Order: sequence, then C-alpha cells, then structure tokens
Amino acid sequence: MRVGAARRLTDQFVHVGRQPIWNRDNELVGYELLFRSGERATSASQNGSGASSQVIVSAFTDFGLEQLLGRRLGFVNLTRDFLVGRLAVPFEPGLAVLEVLETVTVDDEVLAGVRALTELGYAIALDDFELGGGHERLLPLASYVKIEVADMDSALVTAAVEFCRQYPNLTLLAERLETDEDLCFARDLGFELFQGYLLGRPQVLSAAALSPTRLRRVELLGYLGRPDVDLDQITSIVLLDPALSYRILRATSSAAVGRRRPVSSVQEAIMVLGTTRLLQWLSLMAMSDLGASGEEHVVPILSRARMCQLLAERVGADAASAFTLGMLIGVGDLLATPMSELSAQLPLTEEVARALVDGGGKLGTVLAAVRAYERGTEPHPTEPAISGTELARAYLGGLDWAMRTYRAVLG
Repeated sequence: MRVGAARRLTDQFVHVGRQPIWNRDNELVGYELLFRSGERATSASQNGSGASSQVIVSAFTDFGLEQLLGRRLGFVNLTRDFLVGRLAVPFEPGLAVLEVLETVTVDDEVLAGVRALTELGYAIALDDFELGGGHERLLPLASYVKIEVADMDSALVTAAVEFCRQYPNLTLLAERLETDEDLCFARDLGFELFQGYLLGRPQVLSAAALSPTRLRRVELLGYLGRPDVDLDQITSIVLLDPALSYRILRATSSAAVGRRRPVSSVQEAIMVLGTTRLLQWLSLMAMSDLGASGEEHVVPILSRARMCQLLAERVGADAASAFTLGMLIGVGDLLATPMSELSAQLPLTEEVARALVDGGGKLGTVLAAVRAYERGTEPHPTEPAISGTELARAYLGGLDWAMRTYRAVLG
C-alpha cells in the first residue's frame, strides 16, 4: 500500500478538566485547569509533577490555550519541582496563573523560587490558604489567594480574609462553594472571585493526541540531561517524530500569543522558541507522554515528508517547508482533522498554509504531485511537469530513507 492511504491511525486521547471561575457580577472570568485521566473522570487519579506536566502540555499543545480559555484567566497547579526550578515553566508570563498547592512546604528554597517566578512576570495564586499553614510567607508575592468555604469554620475563614486584606496586591477567590449559603457568606466577606460545584463542576474536555514513542522519549531525556546539549541533534530527533514536530509548532503558537510570528518549517519554529524554551517544552512532553507510535504509523508520514522534500528543488520550493508540509498532511490524517482547521491552529507562513489548505503555490504543486502518485493518477496538466521517473525515484528514496532512519534511531 502506498504512503498516503487515508486512515485513522490513533485512538489516543488526552483529557483536561476545566472548572469555571466567576466574579461578583456573575461573569465568567477564568478556569482552573485540572488533571483528568479519562473523559468520565470526576477527580484526579494522580497528583504530583507528572499530572501538572500533562495538564500543561495538553493545554498548550494538544488543545491550544485559546481553545481552552479564550481570553479568560487560566489557573494551573504547580508542585514543588516547578517552584524551585527542577522543572521549568515552559510558557511565557501572562498566559496562565501559577497555583502553589497547599501540599507544598514553603521553605527558603520555595520562597526563593516563587520570588524568581514573580520577577519574571508570572502571577502566583495560593491554593487552599489557611492561617498557620506556612504559606503566609508567600502573601507579598502572590496575586491571588484561594480560600475554601464549604464545611470550614466561618470564624477561621473570616480571620483568613481579614489577614489577607493587609496585602493590597491580593485578589481573593472563594473556592468549594457548594450551597447558596456558602456563596452568600463569601460575597458578604468581600471575595472578588468564586469557584465551586454550586457554580459549575469541572467539565472534562478531550482531544485526539499524537504521542512520541517510548524510546524516543528516553532518547530525548538522555540528550536533555547533557550539560553540552546539541540543539542540532535535538532538532533532528524532533524532525523524525511527527508528533513532536506537530507539538513544537503548537507550542510556538502558544508561546507567541500576542506576538504571533508565522513560520514555514519545524526548524524555524525551533528557532523562534529558542534553545531554553524548546528544551523546557521537550522535557515536559517527554514526562507527560504515556503512549507509543509504532513503525507502521511513523514511517509512512516520514516517507511522504521526505518525498515532498526531494521534489521541492524540482519546482523551486523550500525543502524544509516541503518536509514540514508532508509531515503535517500525515498529522491531519492521524488526528482526522481538516487541513483548514489544522492550519488555523499553527503559526504557519502564508505559503505553507495555502499549500496545506488549497494546494496553492509551489509547495502546493509538490503536494499535488505526491498525492497524484499515491492515488496512481497523473498530476493536473497545468502543473509544472514532474516526470513519472522523478516521482518514482522520490517515492522510493523517501521510503528507504524513512525506514532506515526510523530503525537507526529506534531499532
């Protein structure tokens, strides 16, 4: 069977819980993003850095932050590993509020880490705040404080609110509101924001996902752990994995919210992210991925991408853009996503987007020739002639390269 046979190659999905946050005017102003293991899950089946990593990766790359939040606030739970810098926060300040979980012990290391995050411009929220819990040291650095109301001693809640009012920088959020009485009590205390089952249970959203192979994940972690990490080597690994390539393009789009810059290739997306941000994203992706993609899934996509690359010079198109275009066609097949929708989610140059959506331009000419060869038909007569011999040579060359490369890396 030739490379381009249409088929659904993945049944893997990622899930994120999204609980609404409201203001005093009953306006929806944000969501807390929560780990969920399945579409029917009603609570987190795991906690810790792995859960936080999966939420971040899923939100920014599988869903897209704009799809999850629109222009509303997003709150993301962070563990100690993120706060002290053992795991990096891979997205720019201003895209999400970082929640310090109540289970984190606030020692000097955490205090220094949170101060460093605020100096970079990140907004901090303190989750489940209680007087005497040890998180008072973070109040001068925080922007939001979340205080539970349901089943709590009203005097203790009142005391916590009064204590926090000493810090004019704080916005107070009442959480775990389960009854009308809880809500009235919170409003009377002057809370600015409100969250709880009374106002909305977490909604689980699901999205189809592509997961890099386990061996690729291990290989990446090995490279990322080196003090002399080679960006060219990392780039070559990313280019050989359609899932990683797609996610890097999505991460570029998310990282560039407010200053979106079109890119024409995965290589260019990597340059836009920069070495530090790229390595941060790859570390989280490696940590969060649980599935695998076998040779029968990856080789056809790589083969088509290589075929497009080999034919690009024939029509004067950019080879890197042609490779990326061929890869994205395969990703669209895997996700069963229309090309127009896929293109809208990625920071692509006009030339690549046009070729992807309607087959226009020189890159579109390459793609049309490849598709025609895959179907066993002749390209449209108005297109620049690419001989059958050239197509066959490019097809065989692409397939041979994809198989040899895949097995050399993962075999």
